[in-house]
Amino acid sequence: MEVELSDATGESKKPNSQDTISFNVKFSGRSIPVSLSPDSTIKDLKSFLQPVTNVLPRGQKLIFKGKLLADNMTLKASNMTNGSKLMLMASQGLHQGDGPILKEARPVPVSRRVDNIDKKVVENKQHFLDKNRLDRWKATGVIALSDSNLKAIPDEVWACGSFARILDFSNNSIRVVPAQIDCFSGVQKLFLNANDILDESISWEGLRSLKRLTVLSMNQNHLTTLPPELGSLTSLRQLHVSNNKLCSLPSEIGLLTELEVLTANNNRISTIAGCIGNCSSLIEVDLSSNLLSELPETFSKLINLKALHLSNNGLKSLPSQLFKMCLQLSTLDLHNTEITIDLLRQFEGWNTFDERRCLKHQKQLDFRVDSSAKFDEGADKD
Repeated sequence: MEVELSDATGESKKPNSQDTISFNVKFSGRSIPVSLSPDSTIKDLKSFLQPVTNVLPRGQKLIFKGKLLADNMTLKASNMTNGSKLMLMASQGLHQGDGPILKEARPVPVSRRVDNIDKKVVENKQHFLDKNRLDRWKATGVIALSDSNLKAIPDEVWACGSFARILDFSNNSIRVVPAQIDCFSGVQKLFLNANDILDESISWEGLRSLKRLTVLSMNQNHLTTLPPELGSLTSLRQLHVSNNKLCSLPSEIGLLTELEVLTANNNRISTIAGCIGNCSSLIEVDLSSNLLSELPETFSKLINLKALHLSNNGLKSLPSQLFKMCLQLSTLDLHNTEITIDLLRQFEGWNTFDERRCLKHQKQLDFRVDSSAKFDEGADKD
C-alpha cells in the first residue's frame, strides 16, 4: 500500500524505494503491507493503521523483535528495514465503529444487518409466543382460534392432544377436518362454525372417537348430510347444524339420548325420522326455515321439551298428542306456516299449554316492570 507524504515545501510527492521502508504488520491472522518514511514515528504508523484495522491508536501495541515500540520512536531508530515484520495487538474496548477488521471480514450493509437482526428477533419472539401459547393451551385446555384467518388447523394444535377440552375454530376458512381429530380424546366442546367444510372434507371416523364431546357446533358450512357416525357421540348435549344444506337428519340421531338442544334451522330438511322421539332429554328444538310438511307422532314423546321453533315451513298440522304429553312446552313458534289458531284449539291439552304460555309471558313482563321500578326508585332517592 502506498501513501503520499509531504516534503518541506508542503507539496505532496510519492515516496520511492530510496526514502521509504516497506514492511508488513501482522494483525488478526492477516498481513498488512505498509510503506513509510524512515523518519516516521510509531505514532504516525498507528494513525496509518487506524482506518485499516478499526483500532484506535491508543489501543494499538506494536511489537518488533519482541520489543514494544514507543510512540515517539522513529522507524529508523527502531532498526526497521525493508521486509521487516511487526505484530499489532489491540486492546479490548478500544475499537472504533464495528470493532476490528478481522481476516477475510467483509463489510455488511447497515440495512441488511438491521434486517437480519430484526428477522432474528421476530423469529425468536414468534418461537417464544408459540411455545407460550402452547403451554397456555395445555394448562387451560382451551384452544380459541376463531377469526384467525386459518385455512387449516395449525400443526401446533395437535400437540395438545388429550389436554384440550374446548376447541374453537369458528369464522375461518378451514376446509378439512382430518382423522387426526381423534387425538383430542378429552375434548368436550368443538366449534367449527362459519368455515368451508364439505361432506367429504370432514372425517366422521375421527369425530366418532370423541366420546366426551358434549357440544358440536357446525353452523354455516356446506354440509348436505350427517352420517350414521353421528350416533356414536352419545355424550352429546348440544348439536348445532344451522345454515347448511341438509336434506334430512340421520336415523342414528335417536341414539343421542343425552341431547338437550338441537338447532337445524335454515336447511332443506323435508322429513324428520320417527326415532327423534328417543331423544327424551331434548329441551329446545329449532327446525325453522326448512321444507317440513309434517312432524312424526313420536315428537310427543319429548316430555322435557320446552321450546319448539317451526316457523317458515309448510306445516299443516302437529302431532296429535304434542300438547297432552309435552307438559313443559311453553314456547311454540309457528309463524309463516299453514297452522291456524282455530286448528290448535282442537288439540287435546291446548288449554293447559296456552295457560303455561301466558304465564311465562306474564312472568317476563312482570320481571321487566319490577326491574324498571326498582331502578326508578333508586334513581328518585338520589
